[in-house]
Amino acid sequence: MATTSVKHYPLYIGGETVDTDGSFEIVNPATEEVVATTAKGEVEHLEAAVKAARAAFESGVWSRKDPAERAQVLQAIAARLGEQVGELAELETLQNGATLRQTNGFHVGMAVGHFAYFAEVAGSYSFETPQPTTVYPTLSQSVLRKEAIGVCGGIIPWNFPLLLAVWKLGPALAAGNSIVIKPDEKTPLTVLEFARIAEECGLPAGVLSIVTGEGETVGARLAAHPDVDKIAFTGSTAVGREVMKLASDNVKRVTLELGGKSPVVILDDADIDTAVDAALFGCWMYSGQACESGTRLLLPDALHDEFVAKMVERAKTLKVGDTMDFDTDLGPVASAEQKERILGYIEKGKAEGATVAFGGGVPQGPEFERGFWIEPTIFTDVTNDMTIAQEEIFGPVLSVIRYSDVDDAVRIANDTIYGLAAAVWTSDNERGLEVAGRLRAGTVWINDAHMVNCALPFGGYKQSGLGRELGPDALDAYLEVKNVHLDLSGRRDRRVYDLLLSTPAEKKA
Repeated sequence: MATTSVKHYPLYIGGETVDTDGSFEIVNPATEEVVATTAKGEVEHLEAAVKAARAAFESGVWSRKDPAERAQVLQAIAARLGEQVGELAELETLQNGATLRQTNGFHVGMAVGHFAYFAEVAGSYSFETPQPTTVYPTLSQSVLRKEAIGVCGGIIPWNFPLLLAVWKLGPALAAGNSIVIKPDEKTPLTVLEFARIAEECGLPAGVLSIVTGEGETVGARLAAHPDVDKIAFTGSTAVGREVMKLASDNVKRVTLELGGKSPVVILDDADIDTAVDAALFGCWMYSGQACESGTRLLLPDALHDEFVAKMVERAKTLKVGDTMDFDTDLGPVASAEQKERILGYIEKGKAEGATVAFGGGVPQGPEFERGFWIEPTIFTDVTNDMTIAQEEIFGPVLSVIRYSDVDDAVRIANDTIYGLAAAVWTSDNERGLEVAGRLRAGTVWINDAHMVNCALPFGGYKQSGLGRELGPDALDAYLEVKNVHLDLSGRRDRRVYDLLLSTPAEKKA
């Protein structure tokens, strides 16, 4: 059960807070201090949440509410989130180790903007579209209706808990569904705060439930649950495969946003100074713990040495340390498990012949004796068949790969099981567009990085996922399409029933 020294967060099920016998400790990755505890949900709590979601959906308290009314509630939630950005950003920093500057501007700040976007879409989306009158085979007219699927499930990772929850909550609620969210047990605090805010802003009980539990049990049951109609998952490709298998039992809709090994192709005419900053930002933002991070830097032979030298000098200016200090550039990684995993990859890179040009270990100093710290690291002499170039490290590790010409760069960039994002740097826009057209990725930035626009779809090719999130069509993944056919022919003799009924019906006397 909860201790008295830190705040305890219960589950949120069917409009009620629910405590449990077990609990999770939420640890600050920078200090290893316990900053909060949360109730530990089990499968029985997930069952109660799904039951409440189904009851709320069938009641029509949200699903049959006029879209404009739903939009008003969502807009109120967005406004309240905006008012509490500071508090939510601090909470996010304490639980996942991102710097306060990043949680304000990206983790939480972007989440607020994205939810506001879906609140707007909720009121403008065309849920019903009349179709042209047809005369063959009979005179008729149809109306296409887009209706809420029913009960949705969202499984959220630890790296951007509020933002990635919003990517599920926004379209699901805008479409009229009920939804059950399972946040990662290490970082559930801002998602639980969202539930409190949503309730205060008028979201009906049962429409949203939050169950913090272990992925192997609670998450697996949510993915497999026969009364869940759609599952949306963000996380590793390996777990995504399992979610897809579990969801197949009742053929539920699936959206998967999975891993990445994004290439950054520097062309020989790029602005080197800007591209150097972009390469570090693209890989090391949030210590490389973003699925679309640009972790493979492809440099032409002619620029390689100059670019690497400038990048190493620029890397020396970055401040690693106190996450609550707005001047800090990089914080720790999220957990002890992450730290050991990343250090293992660094050792693997060395063993396979890559050269550590910068970093490569744990930062030294008394402030780093506790917490999960990794030096931002640059490897050179990397070939694309090395483990560090093929597997998703999910840490601040940048692999520099040489290429000979543009065809070689495109080949290397596409030589991966992933296809989430990519970037091209050039001073020639036409050239950049040509290379972008050859890269197999769901998003290609030209002269930019990490620019995720809520009005545009986001997702990946190949094993980086299934479906798209964000954009004006994001609601479609949370809606069923119904064709309502209205006969206008009237009389029996104007219909085509004689295709079966060859004998004319007898007229009544």
